[in-house]
Amino acid sequence: MNFTSKTKRIFFSIITNLTFWVLIAILLGIFVGHNHPDTGVRMKIVGDGFISIIKVFIIPIIFLTIVLGIGGMGDLKKVGRIGVKSLLYFEIVSTLALVIGIFVGYLAQPGKIDKSGLDIQDASKYTQSSGEGFNWVSFFMSNATLQVLFVAIIVGILLNYHAKREQIVAFLYKCSKVVFKALKYVMYLAPIGAFGGMAYTVGKFGLHTLIPLGKLMLTVYVTMFIFIFLVLGGVLKYYKINIWHFIKYIKEELLIVLGTSSSEAALPNLMDKLEKIGCSKSVVGLVVPTGYSFNLDGTSIYLSMAIIFLAQLYNVQLSIGEIFTIIGLLMITSKGAAGVTGSGFIVLASTLTAIHKIPLEGLAFLLGVDKFMSEARAITNFIGNGVATIVISKSEGEIIHLEKPMDVEKE
Repeated sequence: MNFTSKTKRIFFSIITNLTFWVLIAILLGIFVGHNHPDTGVRMKIVGDGFISIIKVFIIPIIFLTIVLGIGGMGDLKKVGRIGVKSLLYFEIVSTLALVIGIFVGYLAQPGKIDKSGLDIQDASKYTQSSGEGFNWVSFFMSNATLQVLFVAIIVGILLNYHAKREQIVAFLYKCSKVVFKALKYVMYLAPIGAFGGMAYTVGKFGLHTLIPLGKLMLTVYVTMFIFIFLVLGGVLKYYKINIWHFIKYIKEELLIVLGTSSSEAALPNLMDKLEKIGCSKSVVGLVVPTGYSFNLDGTSIYLSMAIIFLAQLYNVQLSIGEIFTIIGLLMITSKGAAGVTGSGFIVLASTLTAIHKIPLEGLAFLLGVDKFMSEARAITNFIGNGVATIVISKSEGEIIHLEKPMDVEKE
């Protein structure tokens, strides 16, 4: 009787777990995309629709979190301190990711293959934009996250000087609870979004495209794995936090990112969960949105490795000076590889144009397989931003408790 009761409880806990259904949806999406590619391609609207709904929540959540964090804190020096720490951490870690990508690229040599068997696609729309260079004004104007971040910081600072600060903070806190409550219900649609995203990817590009560039894909995934568990894991270990425990804590969000190929799809949930383990609103509000534009660890690894891959594909020998030039260029241009579809290819094209040694048409070989590597980039970026927030929180003396997350709604 006890055994049967226990079995029923386990079965019930599985079928009521969102993670389980997201995983089933991903597998079903792969099946449909592979066996019925036309149907899979038509599922694009389903995946995009889910991401569009989630994006509706991103702006109010970022705005409310930052304004409440700054306005409710009453310590503007802390805001400046968190900002400086965050940008310094982002630059150090993302630069390390670039170096690791280049190092592993030379070690594994994924470009030492026969390019005659590769699928060539049209990369002209990316190469045509390569001469424009990187423009900080355009980057800011096209990045809604940064715009909201900027406005929210100003509002939060002004709120500190308002006579009715406490009443306004109390009202905004109620608004925040309503928004997160609504998001909780929307997240029940996550399996549908994951199914649509995966079905489209497999249906559009086909699993067969993975074979010729399998060595590059394997190298990218292994490098991301090493970076997450050695570099980010090492950073967390310094603060006596186990990276496995953190990944287990955000596993639901990671599956959503895997299914949709978009780290934005899980951004609101990440912010909510980070607060529940002890990160303050001010740290979460400043670090996470900024990290989505400036702390792209996975993207940095991919960009540097892609350039080394193309150099090897065309038997181009890069000097030490040229490698340092590539790192320097990507340190700046990789910050613009966020939020805009295809921006990573534009960054690659701009970098290749600057060094004048690797043919731009090499990007055509990467297009078919890039979508399958976007999951690795998005997951690494996602975990990297979570780790960054914890690190900044710990540096501020905040207590993180992964084992027993708080129920924010009950506070």
